[in-house]
Amino acid sequence: MDQATRTGKSVLCVDDDPGIRELLYEIITHLGHSTITAVDGIDALEKLADDHFDIVVTDLNMPRMDGIELIKKIKTDFDDVDIIVVTAYEMTYKYTDIIALGASDFISKPFNVNELEAKLNRILRERKLRVELKRLSTRDGLTGLYNRRYFDENLNHEASRAFRQNYSLYLLFIDLDGFKAYNDKYGHQKGDKLLRGLAKVILDNIRKDVDSAYRYGGDEFVIVLPHAKRQQALMVAERLLNSFNKRNVSSTGLSIGLAKLEGSRETLQENLESLIRKADQAAYSAKTNGGNQVRDEQGQIASPRLSLV
Repeated sequence: MDQATRTGKSVLCVDDDPGIRELLYEIITHLGHSTITAVDGIDALEKLADDHFDIVVTDLNMPRMDGIELIKKIKTDFDDVDIIVVTAYEMTYKYTDIIALGASDFISKPFNVNELEAKLNRILRERKLRVELKRLSTRDGLTGLYNRRYFDENLNHEASRAFRQNYSLYLLFIDLDGFKAYNDKYGHQKGDKLLRGLAKVILDNIRKDVDSAYRYGGDEFVIVLPHAKRQQALMVAERLLNSFNKRNVSSTGLSIGLAKLEGSRETLQENLESLIRKADQAAYSAKTNGGNQVRDEQGQIASPRLSLV
């Protein structure tokens, strides 16, 4: 068993034949993966909706919903899932046709255990590479936070979901006060350390796996707060101010602007542009009124001013 297998992933096996289902379950479980079975495409989609799977191993010819339709649904709704087709219908469906639909690989029945293991391991290696490439493309190299490019992409996704599921979403725009003067006085290495320290403060004060933080550019940062009410967003902003000020970094502070997503899904892009603009303007208002404070969309102070320590 090689390293790719020892890491263990979550695999969903879909086949209407109980014997094949049980065989796949035993083989893939023996290879070190968490394995669940489904009897057809509809059953598989229900399990995919309820849990996370890395790989789906599926037959093609099944009742209610066949493998072809299942592949299409997975690529539409669960596009990070890899698919291996295991079927006896290789004369009906060509390899190239299956791959064109979005499957990662194809095995003919009766299948060879070594072939299944080799293809699983290849897919796992490719998944690991994709994850690393995505991390590199979405992360800021200095702070480790998400970068501006990913912010533009993910805010669209978060806002769409907020409108669809009818919950509120807030944006915090953070400007590091006095950063240029600090850089000029202490040098870029100290300036970089300050930015990394702020990134840690941000991560320590937001909800893991709910909120998301980004380096917007230079000394500017943004935080997306889904499923948050106004008071919760203000509490996050105040915690950031308190935590950063406790670091005793002279002549620096945080100007934070707060804005709520408004509008509807039909005018999504217009609403997003407005959200970013209002949060940016609120942060600018905080900075021009002395800095180290939180201001809202109307430019009104939204948090008690905290003195630098």
